[in-house]
Amino acid sequence: MLSLLSSSLNQAVQKLLGRTVTDVTLREYLRDIQRALIKADVDVNLVLNLTESIKKSAFNPPPGVTRKDHILYLTYKELVKLLGEKPVHPTLKRDSTVFLLVGIQGSGKTTTVAKLANFYKNKNYKVGVVCADTYRPAAYEQLKQLLKNIDIPVWWEKGKSSIELASSGVKKLKEEGFNIILIDTAGRHRDESTLMSEMKLIHNSVNPDNTILVVDGTIGQEARRQAEAFHQQAPLGYIIVTKLDGAARGGGAISAVAATGAPIIFIGTGEALGDLEEFDPTRFVSRLLGYGDLKSLVERVSRIEESVSEEKIRAMMQGRLTLEDLVTQMESLTKLGPLSSILSMLPGGFKVRQSIDTEEIENKVRKWKAILNSMTPKERSEPSIINSSRVRRIARGAGVEERDVRDLLKNYYRMRSLIKRIRGRRDFRKLLRGMSGT
Repeated sequence: MLSLLSSSLNQAVQKLLGRTVTDVTLREYLRDIQRALIKADVDVNLVLNLTESIKKSAFNPPPGVTRKDHILYLTYKELVKLLGEKPVHPTLKRDSTVFLLVGIQGSGKTTTVAKLANFYKNKNYKVGVVCADTYRPAAYEQLKQLLKNIDIPVWWEKGKSSIELASSGVKKLKEEGFNIILIDTAGRHRDESTLMSEMKLIHNSVNPDNTILVVDGTIGQEARRQAEAFHQQAPLGYIIVTKLDGAARGGGAISAVAATGAPIIFIGTGEALGDLEEFDPTRFVSRLLGYGDLKSLVERVSRIEESVSEEKIRAMMQGRLTLEDLVTQMESLTKLGPLSSILSMLPGGFKVRQSIDTEEIENKVRKWKAILNSMTPKERSEPSIINSSRVRRIARGAGVEERDVRDLLKNYYRMRSLIKRIRGRRDFRKLLRGMSGT
């Protein structure tokens, strides 16, 4: 997430930590911070105000605090202030809460509706979606496709206007006892007066509890102008910033939106339904500066429904590791989200992320799963029978190269060998005894 900005800020921090703090080094540090933020499309005036605030107090640390630590604290505090300071959560009613989602074309609004539906379903709310987009023929089908595997209904009727769809859909879902009702609307641009007026009519017809603007993180400072234009038509309660997994200008988008006063409640960090995070400025800045965000990582882990039983762990650690075990565990890791995103949540994770090719690892896991599906049950349980002819057949069935099959087998035997080596250790034997209750 915002890897370029995070890397630039961290380089500035590491450079400061390796030197004595003087007027010269402070000036260089602040210049590095300015370059990093401006490159991320943060407004120049906001950047200058931020670095000026750091400069004013840099040489006046409280008793017992070093200058370096004080400067880092000031940097952290000013960045948090720039991004909104405190996390905000949408207000939910006891019976039903209606969310109206609006945004420009291509902002990822429809996908965000699905992510938000998934988020509230995981919190045990009864969630329903209304498709009020009559301009994009595939909108209804896209929503159905996104939500079909998590059993969330999408309401839509052919021949109705967007205003009729929104009002009728909300009424229907309320009657059926849905707690959370999300309305997806057509994408529009701030210069399209007809569509903007229609959005106002939709807002007035359903009187939503929360109006949310979905903003594309790649548009940088333009996000502020978009937010202000939408706010003129329908009062915005909250904002969601999307596509931050690959947005070089995402810092600019977030800071620009924060400057409007409308709180950011979620950020989109990937393509999967689970890649929607509640926005907490303090945790966000911690990750930008390389201090990690273990809380977000724990939250992602807790959302994974599949878990490995204690019996399975014990069997694996006693040497009864199968190919399926290896691939299942690697696949569980990828369910946390993009590996680069996971690493950014760990303290110092940016260093690890820069030293490995996370995309290559994720591609390898996808290949391994296809290879596993191409094997017979006997091959999966007894890899030792896989000879050259079997390797060729498995590779053809999986659509991969023969070397990919051999790579999986090599890693499997390597893992088994590692487990065998540590089985004799005293602390390991103690762990197994603890698991068996003896």
